[in-house]
Amino acid sequence: MRATLRRFSMHPAWLVGAMACAALLLSLHQLGTLLPMDLWWQTLVSPDSHDMRQIVVHESVLPRLVTCLLGGAQLSLAGAIFQQVLRNPLAEPTTLGVSAGASLAVSLTLLFAPQWLFIGQEWVALAGAVLAMLLVTALAWRRRLSPVALILAGLIVNFYCGSIGAVLTLFHHDDLQSLFMWGAGSLNQNNWDAPRALLPRFIVGSCLAAVLVRPLTMMSLADDSARGLGVSLRFVRVAALALAVFLGASVVASVGVIGFLGVLAPMIVRLAGGRRFRDRLVWAPLFGAALLWLTDQLVQLFSGAWSGVPTGAVMSLVGAPFLFWLLPRLPALPDTVDMSPHEMHQNRLRLPAWTTLGVIILAVAVVLGLLLGATPDGWHWSLGSDLGSMLHWRGPRVFAALAAGALLGVAGAIMQRVTGNSMASPEVLGISAGASLGLIAVLFAVPEAGRLLQTGAAGAGAFVTLLAMLALGRRYGFAPERMLLVGVTLGTAFSALVTVLLASNDPHMSGLLAWMAGSTYGVTTRDAVTAGVSLVALGVFTAFFVRWLDILPLGDIVAVSLGVNLNFSRVALLLLAALMTGVATIVVGPLSFIGLMAPHLARMLGFRRAVAQLTGAALLGAFIMVLADWLGRNVLFPFQIPVGLLATLLGGLYFMWLMLRGRALL
Repeated sequence: MRATLRRFSMHPAWLVGAMACAALLLSLHQLGTLLPMDLWWQTLVSPDSHDMRQIVVHESVLPRLVTCLLGGAQLSLAGAIFQQVLRNPLAEPTTLGVSAGASLAVSLTLLFAPQWLFIGQEWVALAGAVLAMLLVTALAWRRRLSPVALILAGLIVNFYCGSIGAVLTLFHHDDLQSLFMWGAGSLNQNNWDAPRALLPRFIVGSCLAAVLVRPLTMMSLADDSARGLGVSLRFVRVAALALAVFLGASVVASVGVIGFLGVLAPMIVRLAGGRRFRDRLVWAPLFGAALLWLTDQLVQLFSGAWSGVPTGAVMSLVGAPFLFWLLPRLPALPDTVDMSPHEMHQNRLRLPAWTTLGVIILAVAVVLGLLLGATPDGWHWSLGSDLGSMLHWRGPRVFAALAAGALLGVAGAIMQRVTGNSMASPEVLGISAGASLGLIAVLFAVPEAGRLLQTGAAGAGAFVTLLAMLALGRRYGFAPERMLLVGVTLGTAFSALVTVLLASNDPHMSGLLAWMAGSTYGVTTRDAVTAGVSLVALGVFTAFFVRWLDILPLGDIVAVSLGVNLNFSRVALLLLAALMTGVATIVVGPLSFIGLMAPHLARMLGFRRAVAQLTGAALLGAFIMVLADWLGRNVLFPFQIPVGLLATLLGGLYFMWLMLRGRALL
């Protein structure tokens, strides 16, 4: 009897029922404020076209409610399938890059081929989602689709799609303003088109998932055992992934990106008693529908003047604490990188010679950035009398880009050696997103804030993010894979909060987009000097920790046997990496891929030991940033592309090409 009561008390129905009741009460309260109760039925079946209240409820309120239910159920169903097929508890459309690919495809089509939207917006989104999923799978293939490898591959695709979207926003801001709100998961409706589009796809997806229940259940076993039971693993995986991608893409096409829901619903249902896959297929969609319904009602209840805040962004904020709670309950995740000492003997290079060559190449790039530029009359070398005026404008930008690139390169090398994962980077820590949040917050509070106050606010945001990172990481003993997942969650949550703030349509926000894209346009001489001094000072501190950086990649057992305090050394090194990332972010904005790419390229060139990799990463990061700043100023003259976006677009594309060819050390 007690066992029966315990199973009943742990059933997911309790959670689904509680959230559904709370959402229903809020919906009835909202409906009561808009319309008398005696008009509810008439409004539902046959609204009076002369009564604006009935029109609003019938054409906006009710479609939004139904869209919440269908969208939440569909994303949760997709997440449950992804997690079962990939055996990855964190797999869902957002973390795998599916949602980002679908959103980018719709944005590109709207700008450059709007006639394709007549075929069907969901098919355009599906094409983008399929391409993104194929790319993520290819990037993680050589690590056998391990959980952390998939998440980090999805992070790269999200970064890249987001950077392309940011470029489109900078050059087509007015055309894409409404699309920005849609892409952030806005559930505002003015007709029944979205529910009509989602309902048949959800029904078809549910029926196909029901057909695949048995073979997908068998995939919980080892591959050999599943084959012995007659399961065609290749066919089942391809069919199930295609179904999950289709479900996720159709939601993005209708309402935009809603983060974390696809990972939360199946995981919470599992913890609430839904152990079997067929149970999760039933209860995860119900839980997801109720959760999104409740979240949307709370958004409408408390939004007030910010009525345009996207529910999808708020869902990401709500989901982040749940993910932090779920992290210690996840199964052990394998590392994705082998940085063992057998690699250290390969391609040994003479550090002084290569360092000298790197400095010479960097000096050439600096001279190019200072003296050569495009003008209305063509290319022009600024020599003689023109040199002084050009140095005044170009000097701070070039040297700030150099210092920021070097700082991010060294920070990335530290992160990768501490975590033992070459896909780790300062961006994963969420420090850049925290600095962005601090600056945006001070602009809301003090619209006329000066440069000093803005810098202080950005630094405070970066420091608070660091404290949160360290506090959460300490709970897991600073295990590398847990630190990475904490960082991904923090970064996503901060990005969602930035989206919520941008949704206010404050005039300061449009001007802030360039800074968030990594622009050096507003850098002053003081900023450049600050960045240079910080580079020298933090570089000196790094020299004291070189021994730790050589020992930590050898493994915990070896490090402890050599007298290294694991927790203290990791905290100190992460603090140093965070400070470097914070300084670079304050000066030139939140950048992407430099901290990921420069250390990795340094290792590929043969710089294996700590001193060599740090030196190589600093030189490569500085060179990439200086070159990106020069190209951003001249490629589309008189228009300028922010250096961070250009570095992401060029470096990220090259980096993914290396990974696809199998030359990346994953």
